[in-house]
Amino acid sequence: MRGVEIRRDKPGLGHPETETLVRRAVAAALRAQGVRVLFSVSVLLTDDAGIQAVNRAQRGIDRPTDVLSFPLNELTEGAFDPACCERDMETQRVLLGDMVLSLERCAAQAAEYGHGFDREVSYLTVHSMLHLLGYDHLDEGERKRRMRAREELILRTLNL
Repeated sequence: MRGVEIRRDKPGLGHPETETLVRRAVAAALRAQGVRVLFSVSVLLTDDAGIQAVNRAQRGIDRPTDVLSFPLNELTEGAFDPACCERDMETQRVLLGDMVLSLERCAAQAAEYGHGFDREVSYLTVHSMLHLLGYDHLDEGERKRRMRAREELILRTLNL
């Protein structure tokens, strides 16, 4: 997969297949959204303490969460336009942004919702990718329903 940089801030975090699952989910989200350009996405895999520190530093919210998304572009949901995106000066890859995943929270939510770690980490990755591509769910109305439907469609392409 081109353009996905994955780092773990602590050794031994998560399932052994986490990086493969993240890469597959990123690819599925981009495919579903019609993104056919060279791109760059940075993914930090961490635990609850790590994501809480990022949440506090970047958003002023001092608590852990499951995933954080930091888009680099102002995009319109469902209408990806690479001309509106920042690019890496050396590689010309479209810079989509950064995501931070708490693998500790991912495992807990997988157990809570009664599905596996694979589905949860894939869901959170797809969710974050849609944020990087202009989707949001700040209201509980139509925008949230559209985003949720898109997430489920993409997860079905992954057989999840």
